[in-house]
Amino acid sequence: MSEIKLISLPYQSSLVELFAHYRDLPMPILLDSNHESFSDTRYDMIVADPIAMITAKQEETKLIWRDSPIYNIGNHQNPLDILDEIMAHNVEEIWAKNAPKDIPFTGGLMGYYGYETGQYVETLPNSGIDDILLPDLSIGLYGWALITDHQKLETYLMMTPWCLDEQEDLLERFKLSENIEPLSFKLSGHFTSNMTEEEYSEKFRKVQDYIQAGDCYQVNLAQRFSARYKGDTYQAYRALRTSVPTPFSAYIELGTGAAILSHSPERFLKCDRGRVESKPIKGTRPRGATPEEDRSLAEELLNATKDRAENLMIVDLLRNDLGRSCVTGSVSVPKLFALESYANVHHLVSTVEGKIEKTQDHIKVFHQSFPGGSITGAPKIRSMEIIDELEPHVRSAYCGSIGYFSNNGQMDSNIAIRTMVADGRFIHCWAGGGLVADSVCEEEYQETFTKVGKLTHTLEQGFLEK
Repeated sequence: MSEIKLISLPYQSSLVELFAHYRDLPMPILLDSNHESFSDTRYDMIVADPIAMITAKQEETKLIWRDSPIYNIGNHQNPLDILDEIMAHNVEEIWAKNAPKDIPFTGGLMGYYGYETGQYVETLPNSGIDDILLPDLSIGLYGWALITDHQKLETYLMMTPWCLDEQEDLLERFKLSENIEPLSFKLSGHFTSNMTEEEYSEKFRKVQDYIQAGDCYQVNLAQRFSARYKGDTYQAYRALRTSVPTPFSAYIELGTGAAILSHSPERFLKCDRGRVESKPIKGTRPRGATPEEDRSLAEELLNATKDRAENLMIVDLLRNDLGRSCVTGSVSVPKLFALESYANVHHLVSTVEGKIEKTQDHIKVFHQSFPGGSITGAPKIRSMEIIDELEPHVRSAYCGSIGYFSNNGQMDSNIAIRTMVADGRFIHCWAGGGLVADSVCEEEYQETFTKVGKLTHTLEQGFLEK
């Protein structure tokens, strides 16, 4: 086979049940748009059994080829450079150059970049306690994908020339009629934070001191919540996608019981035929108990001077980040301070756009913009130094990104907020907020619980051991 092959299948309104048929394959990933709750979302995707895996941890990079020994690249090779090289090679394949431009994935890279991947972009401290021990990044080179297009009401299996021998098995898995129920999932205790209210207040005061000293304008300070668990995290994911539906959700299995359960409302970067888009979120209000209260809270957010100023800071930061690798003069802001509403919160969202010249530049603009400014602060590097000083533990996948880089130039990625990380022993989630000069400590502290409460309460109410 010398070209992309698309095998038409019966349309699936969701791939959540089908994912169970592919979970026994290595490194499975579900990208889940929650189309039932967000009618304007377009694609869902399943991939598994990558041709190669690229991981990095504490400056040690590994390139693992399927059916081959681990190749340890060593301490001096930046993993982002390896990923850039792989993508540059991929797009030069004749079949990749001729791949359809109007489908989201024609083979390529997919996985997660943890927040600490920022140390491979800039010179940054990394002194937080790392008790999760998952890779800083874990990216697979995938050769097939099961894709649903909700706009065209189509589902199809995309096969590259890399994986011809797998076609029959993948189709047989799709045809399995029975639903495979996940194994049980249980929490052994309630979620607890890694800082007390007094400790949060002291860290808040230190951020204010830095702002007054002119070190920064904004810092995103987060606290972590953790609970011990046992069982199948996919059951937890399915419960959360029902109670907290979001358009940039994802589930990644990492082996030995570890998994990432992302229920993110925020896009980081998207690329479609050379057009790059980012949608930073800054500004949050809870949903109201009545329609009248809900409208009032939404109007309050739309007119909040502090939230608009905070949002504008991040828009300016992203304009600068995209300007590093996009075509000169192409960066614009077509939407500023738009309201988007989710199950538990209203958000203030802006849109920043730019253009790139070459297909493989989509991964370069991602790397040069990582991590997203909406979850660091401004200026970015100084804010990240302060975050490292004040937050006791590493962030892991939280505030990193889950996404894909297709050989045909398509790219999409989230900001991994409202994201849980399960390491085989504990399941962790985080919540933070951007602190600025006129922030009020009590309000910011309570906002973290507003953001994370629906996640923790769903699991505590449904899965806590009696």
